[in-house]
Amino acid sequence: MIPTSEPTARLRPGEGAIARLACLAVQPLLTRVVRRVAARHPSLFARLGPHQTTDFLIDPVELPFALHLRPDPQALVFRAVPRDTAPQAGATIRGRFLLLLELIDAEQDGDAAFFSRDLEVSGDTEAVVRLRNALDDMDGSLAEETSAMFGTPGRAVLARLRRAYPDATKPREYA
Repeated sequence: MIPTSEPTARLRPGEGAIARLACLAVQPLLTRVVRRVAARHPSLFARLGPHQTTDFLIDPVELPFALHLRPDPQALVFRAVPRDTAPQAGATIRGRFLLLLELIDAEQDGDAAFFSRDLEVSGDTEAVVRLRNALDDMDGSLAEETSAMFGTPGRAVLARLRRAYPDATKPREYA
């Protein structure tokens, strides 16, 4: 089961400052990524239909911040936000960072993750399904494409992330 982290949850001393610094540090990367993805995959927006203006809160539970996504091609938003100041979202998707990354690339079964409680979805589920379907229709790996934007260091970080996270949804092998 994933730990819950409500956007309005009370912060421990220092957590808010750490979250704000982390948001400042990652925002230039997020801006670059979302612009590149939008330029290379404009069909994503068409698949979302009326949900282009939905505010999604994507909450990787072990990171000190959440991600606010509004996939509106006329006013695209993808930003890191401290949980205590997160905007009101039409849909919230919460889980481990690598699980969320694997869901983007269709490497994990979203239904299985949801029913095993590794993934929490709330709000407008139709918007989440539309986002999921739009991502499923993409050719290739969005994670690989994004890491390649940053060259060898980006690919090394992605490889390290994939090795560092135990995959709780797959059976463990014992020697």
